[in-house]
Amino acid sequence: MADSPKVAVIGGGISGLACAYRLKKLGVPFVLLEAEEQAGGLIGTVEKDGFIFETGPQSFQGTETLLDLISDLGIKDELLEADARAPRYVLRHGRLAKIPMTPQAMLTTSLLGAGTRLRVVAEAFRKSKPPAEEESVAQFVRRKFGHEILEYLVAPFVSGVYAGDPEQLSLRAAFPSLDEWEREYGSVLRGAMKSRPEKAEGAKQGPPPLCSFKRGVATLTGALRKALGDGLRTGARVTALSKTGSAYEIRVADRGGYEGVGAQAVVVAAPAYVASQLLGQTMPSLAARLSGIAYATVGVIGTGYHAKQCAQELDGFGVLIPRSEQRRTLGIVWNSSLFAGRAPEGKVALTSFVGGTTDPAIMEKPDSEIAAIVQSDHTHILKITGAPVTAAIWRHPKALPQYNLGHGHVVGAIRDGERTSPGIFFAGNYLHGPSIGKCVEQGFETAEAVKARLSGGENRNAKSETR
Repeated sequence: MADSPKVAVIGGGISGLACAYRLKKLGVPFVLLEAEEQAGGLIGTVEKDGFIFETGPQSFQGTETLLDLISDLGIKDELLEADARAPRYVLRHGRLAKIPMTPQAMLTTSLLGAGTRLRVVAEAFRKSKPPAEEESVAQFVRRKFGHEILEYLVAPFVSGVYAGDPEQLSLRAAFPSLDEWEREYGSVLRGAMKSRPEKAEGAKQGPPPLCSFKRGVATLTGALRKALGDGLRTGARVTALSKTGSAYEIRVADRGGYEGVGAQAVVVAAPAYVASQLLGQTMPSLAARLSGIAYATVGVIGTGYHAKQCAQELDGFGVLIPRSEQRRTLGIVWNSSLFAGRAPEGKVALTSFVGGTTDPAIMEKPDSEIAAIVQSDHTHILKITGAPVTAAIWRHPKALPQYNLGHGHVVGAIRDGERTSPGIFFAGNYLHGPSIGKCVEQGFETAEAVKARLSGGENRNAKSETR
């Protein structure tokens, strides 16, 4: 057995990278084991024909924790911020409609009928009580605001964030704040207003900025890989996990065959379906729970056009496309409108998404058919003429975990597993949010919990979570 670190982190996506980085900062010896030849998970940036495309997440919210990490990594000078005023659109009856981003805009928008707008405003003055049973996002929105809000705002947003189905997605698991605000205040609008944190003097108002880097989102994962140095092992696939006494042994397959790696603590930062396989012998009940987490399949299509091919200016974030519009594309991000350097002079860069839980069948088609479908949608939705000057497709068979009904009980079982199996910890985008910022925060918190455990403290979450 090779020299044993104190902690083994299994999985080199953003959660595992962040956890390992924080462990290094805390002075805890670690090894990060990643099965692929390059760590980074779904985050990837590709430069093609002068265009910069993202193969996974297109950007990230600059949360305080994430911005501090970026500064600490020495890549702050590479950071780009999108214009917070960049409009977002939704397709309605074949035409682009601007999404209202303020209460004033909600009152005057032509996207929604007068009755729906009145219902939204009135919600702040009514008091409602949620049902005892867990609600889906769709059930909640219909009950509180009506079908129009669901169809043209919430369902497209859910497709954009989770590639999910609002009829199956759990409100309590996916959007816990909305559930909590209604329970505490009787109104989500009142809850949002009363829960708004006070801003320190001189601090920016509003949500965290939308960010990327000059050379793409993968700048972040590249900097983390560099910072971890020899602590990161790629091409190292974990095939088994067992416990001997108070220590753990990990069986690793790499280029040189098989070896055992021992550790006092293990952070499982791999996807839920991989974690399930690893825990089948040591924690069979939890492994079964993890195997039940569904994942959405997503296709990412990067395209570049001459600007003169676009009959209308693509100025804004992009467009979300409701299922009722009978288009196969879920949404289109206007990358070159958001961040400089995404396309050569006189050209535009777009990224489109297909698949998700509402249209998995499209991913069975060959690349050429998917490309033709997306190009047709570009023509009809954005009035773009002719073929793209460059294009590429990336397939993610298991892109995003689904926070479906009952997901809170799965998270509770995971935390119970940590409590009853000292030395085992979990981190990943299937726990408390799929965003890059959430994954970094959770990775840091997990590292802190590991440090506390190794120092003689209790495993985190002494009480189970059943949210």
